[in-house]
Amino acid sequence: MIPKQPASQSLAIVTPSYLPDLELCRDLNRSVLELTGPDVVHHIIVPAKDLRSFSGLRGSRTEVHDGREFLPRSFVKTPGLNIWINAERPWPPIRGWIIQQIIKLSVVATLDVRGALLLDSDSVLIRKVSLDTFMEDNCIALYRQPGGVDKTLPRHRLWHEAARKLLGLQSPPPGDLTDYICWPCIWEPEVVRGMLRHVQTATGQSWATAIGRQLHFSEMILYGLFVDEVVGGSPASVNEMQGIVHTAEEPLDQVQIERLLHDAPTDKTVVMLSAKAPIPLEVRRRALESFMRTAPYPGDREGLS
Repeated sequence: MIPKQPASQSLAIVTPSYLPDLELCRDLNRSVLELTGPDVVHHIIVPAKDLRSFSGLRGSRTEVHDGREFLPRSFVKTPGLNIWINAERPWPPIRGWIIQQIIKLSVVATLDVRGALLLDSDSVLIRKVSLDTFMEDNCIALYRQPGGVDKTLPRHRLWHEAARKLLGLQSPPPGDLTDYICWPCIWEPEVVRGMLRHVQTATGQSWATAIGRQLHFSEMILYGLFVDEVVGGSPASVNEMQGIVHTAEEPLDQVQIERLLHDAPTDKTVVMLSAKAPIPLEVRRRALESFMRTAPYPGDREGLS
């Protein structure tokens, strides 16, 4: 398990990864070490079989963890498949992408910091980041996009339905719903701990068992709904992401990536180019390095080259 962090440490970064994304994760880790303060620790969580491959990233500000540490002992992986069985509630089996979300929740719940920044391996920092990056009126701002979930996003509505059930709330109203999914995403660990306790009370089960039984689930929508409809709302919110994102599973060439970066507002701190988009690693790296040399952020960072 992650040891308690010093209370003075205000921000931690959490990244689930696995062997196919090792080089992406290496680039992300390098950017974290260069563009965050000396008290920020990067927690990388990987399957046990990948620990040795990721061990070279370990350092004074990088911890590599076995994801199994953050799951209940009753969760057993099916050999050869990205499927898990909860021995206490064997049906339905738990999909791997839901396991990853359970691990993220479990990791953040262990952190003794004010903010936990969730960054997937296919992200990279492009300018300095601190807790202040995500603050409004001395509060960590919740990303929320009212009406962002419309009829073109049917899976998002399923995620709302699942989250509301877990929180003991009524089914979502008809019409458009608030979207809470963003890149990057910042959570308050104290809020996450309260949310998981609430899920246990509302469902009468351990939170991991309750979430593991879902066929459709988004940890970001669960968090957003908890803050808005259980806690009573966040003192501060934003409706614009901090990230420059390419989520489509379509390749981009170097020119297209550079255009995407240069056309974005200059206050963006993170680039996320989906690992599902077949962008060659060297194309991605060349585009990012070119951008870092020419981006109009004077004095803001040394660059990644």
